[in-house]
Amino acid sequence: MHLSMRTLPRRVLPGDEIWTLHDAEASRAIEAEAVAAHAPHTLMQRAGLSVARLALALAPEARRVWVACGPGNNGGDGWVAARHLHLAGLEVTVSLIGEAQQLPDDARRAHDEALQAGVRVSASDPESGFDLVIDALLGLGAARAPEGAMAATIDRLNQSAATILAIDLPSGLNASTGRRLGAQAVHATHTLCLLTCKPGLFTADGRDHCGSVWIDTLDVAASQRSPTARLAGSADLRGLLGQRPHASHKGSYGDLAVVGGSPGMTGAALLAARAALAAGAGRVFVSLLDPAAPAFDAVQAELMLRRDWWRSETAVLAASTVVCGCGGGSAVREVLPTLLARCARLVLDADALNALSTDASLRQQLLGRASRGQATVLTPHPLEAARLAQTDVASIQADRLRAAQQLSTQFACVALLKGSGSVIAGPQSLPVITPTGNALLASGGTGDVLAGWIGGLWAQSHDGDTPAVGAQQAALAGAWLHGRAADRVVARRRDALALRAGELIELMRDAAADIGELGA
Repeated sequence: MHLSMRTLPRRVLPGDEIWTLHDAEASRAIEAEAVAAHAPHTLMQRAGLSVARLALALAPEARRVWVACGPGNNGGDGWVAARHLHLAGLEVTVSLIGEAQQLPDDARRAHDEALQAGVRVSASDPESGFDLVIDALLGLGAARAPEGAMAATIDRLNQSAATILAIDLPSGLNASTGRRLGAQAVHATHTLCLLTCKPGLFTADGRDHCGSVWIDTLDVAASQRSPTARLAGSADLRGLLGQRPHASHKGSYGDLAVVGGSPGMTGAALLAARAALAAGAGRVFVSLLDPAAPAFDAVQAELMLRRDWWRSETAVLAASTVVCGCGGGSAVREVLPTLLARCARLVLDADALNALSTDASLRQQLLGRASRGQATVLTPHPLEAARLAQTDVASIQADRLRAAQQLSTQFACVALLKGSGSVIAGPQSLPVITPTGNALLASGGTGDVLAGWIGGLWAQSHDGDTPAVGAQQAALAGAWLHGRAADRVVARRRDALALRAGELIELMRDAAADIGELGA
């Protein structure tokens, strides 16, 4: 098959589009179905051709190519790609981890065809000087840490200054969870998914190892197997951020209150409140827990600071959306029982989560909210999630999808597990991974901004037939915009090292305006 006879793979990241994700088990099943439905060697030929075409598109000036092949069918894809690149006139060298005689049938055939075409094989990892490196070492079947020659080749590959294209997933990465299998895992410039997108490429260590992600379904019809998760896209937001009716007023967009800000931490609560206002909440109250706190916000005079707002009548609490915990300290324990009992929509962050983790009676109150028709969003980072789940951070990070789902089930709420590839899980719903965001968000106050923005979106009611924003919808939209704002900074200034939380609010508003224009 000629290099020009198939269309190029599609790019997945940056993630504007919604994609379904299948873990390793589901992907293997889909692959088995596809293999059974086609003539022998068909899918491997398509896969290798796709790799070769993308390689030439990504590195059009490349002349010397190293293809590192492993002992399975991932290596077979590499052999096919090597043959096509060799026939296209490039100087191709292949190294093989394992014995050719022990390759699976498809991979052995690909190996033999490459040799017959004249592809050069090296008995060891070749020297430097390559323009392009293709990682075809380990695929979906890898379940343990690379060791011996495999680990050494991964180290050697990572030392290359060339463009690195990983086939299906970077070798040494768990396709389902995004965790490294061991100390070594390939740091790819690009990753080409075959047949399915895998969730591990977008969360935990995945974003650091995958680079830009591409997908080629190899002309295989979509499988009926249920996805494991999905990737959020800008389409998730467009229905939320359209033009507002002309005949509306502040009462049309809900009341929100932020309860937090104990002594020394009032800034956290104010950041959350400013974010809620920027997100579009109609009225925003701030109930600071510091007795000496000022009576107004000199930066955002629109905010209404009312220290004892949380003691309002039940009808007021029930009609408002409340964000609790930002800078709450130990003082938040006093207010939580009232809020848990009376608030219809409650976002719990930071010290509210810490209080829940150490108080069984509060956790029981939280669990009871769903049966009363009250909705809750939890926004933990991994340490807060570990405290809530009575485990450690390593266990949370080992399978972030599962951890978010378990928190959602345990407390009958929406759980937003923050981190690289934030995960949003709700009861009886498919978990969602947000593909936006970067390390600029690793600074004080950005989590408070996210909690406030979620609350601000959630607070907004609508007239007519348009439904109110739901808890999971608000959490997803907030997390996506939070990351997109940081991504826009990197796009403009690749040398940016930090992002102030106050600056983030305005950047999120700009990002939201762009999405709103697309959906108008």
